[in-house]
Amino acid sequence: MTVAQRRGRRIMMTPAERDAFLAEQRTCRVATVSADGRPHVSALWFAWDGASLWLYSITRSRRWAELRRDPHIAVVVDAGEEYGELCGVELSGTAVFVGEAPRTGEPCPELDVPERLFARKNFGLDEMPHDGRHAWLRLTPDAIASWDFRKLATL
Repeated sequence: MTVAQRRGRRIMMTPAERDAFLAEQRTCRVATVSADGRPHVSALWFAWDGASLWLYSITRSRRWAELRRDPHIAVVVDAGEEYGELCGVELSGTAVFVGEAPRTGEPCPELDVPERLFARKNFGLDEMPHDGRHAWLRLTPDAIASWDFRKLATL
């Protein structure tokens, strides 16, 4: 069950606006928790399927190791330079490892849609290239918050 956004309702994106925003953006910032409790933030490409955020991570990364130990995750996707242009989405919940790790392309029906979305958005390809170094994480968020400061001009 997704937690509803409580503040900033006037600048909150509608579900359709959020889906369109996440479909067009490429880079997110992924926050994980280190063994000593310190946060770790790293940039990563992603795909959004309308319900889940799919992250294609290097399996030998600090991010991957931290999520193996503690799967709690927060992700921010944002855009804009000037104050009145700022917009973004924060998603949080528990990361789930999907498919083989590292991914070499073995059949995995659950990955058909995210791999197609990711390959088109990031590589301009119809099929996902596999390098044997990355694998998939799925975040079906427990909480989503969004903001679009462009809406302030209409208030």
